[in-house]
Amino acid sequence: MSIKQIHRNKDVINECEDLEYLDKFDSYPVFMGCVNQPIEQDILVDMQWGISKNSGIIQLSSLIPLEILYSEDHGAGVTGTMWLQHHKEFAKFIQKQSPKSVLEIGGSHGILSREYKKTNDIGWTILEPNPVPAADVNAVFIKGFFNDEFIFSDDIDAIVHSHVFEHVYYPNEFITHISNFLEEGQKLIFSFPNMEQMLKRKYTNCINFEHTVLLTEPYVDYLLSKHGFKEVDKQYFQDDHSIFYSYIKDSTVDTITLPNGLYEHNKKLYLDYVDYHKELINDLNIKIENTSDDQDVYLFGAHVFAQSLIEFGLNTSGIICLLDNDKNKQGKRLYGTSMVVESPKILKGVKNPIVILKAGVYNREISTDILNNINSDTIFWE
Repeated sequence: MSIKQIHRNKDVINECEDLEYLDKFDSYPVFMGCVNQPIEQDILVDMQWGISKNSGIIQLSSLIPLEILYSEDHGAGVTGTMWLQHHKEFAKFIQKQSPKSVLEIGGSHGILSREYKKTNDIGWTILEPNPVPAADVNAVFIKGFFNDEFIFSDDIDAIVHSHVFEHVYYPNEFITHISNFLEEGQKLIFSFPNMEQMLKRKYTNCINFEHTVLLTEPYVDYLLSKHGFKEVDKQYFQDDHSIFYSYIKDSTVDTITLPNGLYEHNKKLYLDYVDYHKELINDLNIKIENTSDDQDVYLFGAHVFAQSLIEFGLNTSGIICLLDNDKNKQGKRLYGTSMVVESPKILKGVKNPIVILKAGVYNREISTDILNNINSDTIFWE
């Protein structure tokens, strides 16, 4: 099945037409989640990356229409103790800024609002294309996207978003809309993945069809100051997960300049990431081939984690199935693959099962749970 892609030929930071070809993945799945539909209905398109010689920004050249990319929720940010810890810590960070009423962009399940309102029950509205409210969430949900057509008449003094900025196709426009929406002195508070550390540590959930720009801290500093936002506070959550930012709209702020050398730095980061995975997949395929017949191999992460390894060339013929803790994924098929998802509980009683685990910052949480609660004899290939 083919689709009409959106071509992004200009650098999203300075709008220069200077993109240099960097890399391409052929026939990559456009959706990160799990489905029940026939595999023939899955959409696969080429994923091509470029880099700006001027700003050094790495970005996807062709984009997936939003109504296809976000046709349904894929469960990110819901399952796992680390995500709950993130929401709790970010809620505390927001508390320090004392907002009176919040508009949250892309709140999805509303867990952040729930955690915040446990200590301060303020007005909280969530604008989200696919609302899936979690238990005990009493925020007001609006179905839609934040763009120049969005109209909101209620009084708010803060915009909040969590792991949204990295999904935006045109960061300049996004911050422009927010700046036009807020009045002088009002607040912008957001959580954002530490993409520099993620790519440096070779995490496959860093850049993809949803995270189409490698937005690292220098670009955030530049874009926010360029559009009249002054940084008030900044906090790191873990050393490779998220960065919390708090800004106030201040039209007198000076624009922060981009440092030199970002082109060389980012290009090396990306090429090292690719080389690492080529070597990793070669090693994993040899291990799978040499595994004895009485030892089962599984792959964890029914998400972009598994899709990326498969796209890099992982041989799945010797893998029993995919494992994932998300109950909503279990029994379904990972989009773009023929692999069916099961609960890690199926490892119980299996003799020395092998689990391929490349889930980035979540590795420890996942392996600890399996070893302590399911099968202490599990062997992990990380």
